[in-house]
Amino acid sequence: MPSPDSFDIICCSLEPWDQVWRRNQLMATEMLKLRPNLRLLFVEVPVDVAWALRNGKLPRMSLRRPVGDTGRLWATAPRKWLPRKLWPFVDESLGRQVMAAAAELKMSRPVLWVNDNAYAPLLKKTGWPSVYDVTDDWTLVKGSPRMEARQRHDDAQMLEDADEVVVCSPALVATRGRNRHVHLITNGVDVDHLRSPAARPADLPPGQIVLYQGTLTAGRLDIQLCADLARKIAPRSTLVFVGPNSLDKVSEQTVIDAGAVILGSRPYSDLPAYLQYADVLVVPHQVSPFTESLDPIKAREFLAVGRPVVATPVAGFRDLGPPVVVASSENFVDQVAQILARPALPAGPGPLLTSLTTWSNQAAEFLAVLDAATAKAAGRAGPTSD
Repeated sequence: MPSPDSFDIICCSLEPWDQVWRRNQLMATEMLKLRPNLRLLFVEVPVDVAWALRNGKLPRMSLRRPVGDTGRLWATAPRKWLPRKLWPFVDESLGRQVMAAAAELKMSRPVLWVNDNAYAPLLKKTGWPSVYDVTDDWTLVKGSPRMEARQRHDDAQMLEDADEVVVCSPALVATRGRNRHVHLITNGVDVDHLRSPAARPADLPPGQIVLYQGTLTAGRLDIQLCADLARKIAPRSTLVFVGPNSLDKVSEQTVIDAGAVILGSRPYSDLPAYLQYADVLVVPHQVSPFTESLDPIKAREFLAVGRPVVATPVAGFRDLGPPVVVASSENFVDQVAQILARPALPAGPGPLLTSLTTWSNQAAEFLAVLDAATAKAAGRAGPTSD
């Protein structure tokens, strides 16, 4: 049974709670430390049942499960039974499953922390306090006309209905704050974690390592630049990708054929080891309206670990000083090669040249916004949760 003074949060996320920690996991973990009365239900990306069966796979388990040992954190994944084009009530179904999970935990009036704007109908359905947390501008991502229209509609609905709106970058302040007040809460970093000395990972190739850490997507990475870099630095050095791989087969084969190594996801607990043994950390991102909307977590992580960095002039990197070198796509490969030609730094954390905002500080700011949403909704009579 929850205590009478419990503060309940439901996070409708765009990702699973797994060992690859992103903003939501890092923020939630710090929130739980800051407030002993807080309980949090993490709603993972839905299980696409029809897609799994169509591809000869069993849908993954979606039952609610405890996470960690606090007794105050759970994760669950609603089931998406059919594509939206066949069943227009998908989003209502997802919302009902979230409400059912909340009822099982006896969360009578939780605060909704929403990343996935597909849950826009849930705000009016429940009347619960709500915060729309915008971390990527998905309205800029190209897709089918149906998908693009749905993104625009759901984003606009969230901006209209949410009690408070949080964004992570100045570009999102400009777009989402055009017609309403928004709170800018950037990402943070766990400096102590990243600077704890670690052993060299056994799966790193021999020789010099040029490392990209983060989710691999063709919408962020400049694939041709990655291939050019991999070819230029071979055979003495290897371009290594560490992170979830969402590349299409053509893009993936392009960088592999050029000599790059894709290691895939690695747990957040192991991240320091990969960063500390990189001779150069690289950010070969496209410069686009979508990447402009981001506040890359890796920017602060790279600063914290203190290794040399070369990045294209994207948001989050272009205004940083040493150890970051900002280079255009035309000069990028040469800048990396110049660093590799210097005497190698000893393995491990390099110099920490600047103070960095912690996840604990950002979690405290986010909790203040959740409190504001709760206060704003306190006098509002919401509909019944039938």
